[in-house]
Amino acid sequence: MSKIGNKPISIPQGVTVEVGESIVRVFGPKGELTFPFRDEVAVGIQNQQVVVSRKAENKFSKALHGLTRSIIANMIQGVTGGHEKTLEIIGVGYKAQKQGENLVLNVGYSHPVVITQTQGIEIDTKENKITVSGADKALVGEIAAKIRRVRPPEPYKGKGIKYFGEQIRRKAGKALKTGGTA
Repeated sequence: MSKIGNKPISIPQGVTVEVGESIVRVFGPKGELTFPFRDEVAVGIQNQQVVVSRKAENKFSKALHGLTRSIIANMIQGVTGGHEKTLEIIGVGYKAQKQGENLVLNVGYSHPVVITQTQGIEIDTKENKITVSGADKALVGEIAAKIRRVRPPEPYKGKGIKYFGEQIRRKAGKALKTGGTA
């Protein structure tokens, strides 16, 4: 029995949810999102709540049940409040700045790295922090991961781009040998 899949999703004021034959559309103040769902699950609206149920009791249908409910809940939360990921730049001379709609990263390479802004996603920079925000949770995470991949944090000095609050496992440097001959 799916604990997540069985929970109904309440629809807040100002949000409209339309359920088609195999697609869900969510409209809200921050935009519009669509999600095509599989035939193994059924999505309906009852009493200002979205209800997701499965049509069969096999393992695949049970997995899709909870997944579909979570994606629809994230869509509703995205069009009302939005989703946000914060990245932190650590390193001497490392910086990020906006040039028009693009994000320009100077992170130790011989050239600046330019990340173009995707539609529906906002990228802001302040000091050594980059904030990626938007209505689509998957797209926000994907753009944040793309920025982090430019210069992932290295384990010796910790320099690079990391998620805010992420713990980097540090390694000890080379130990100094004593008593040896040269």
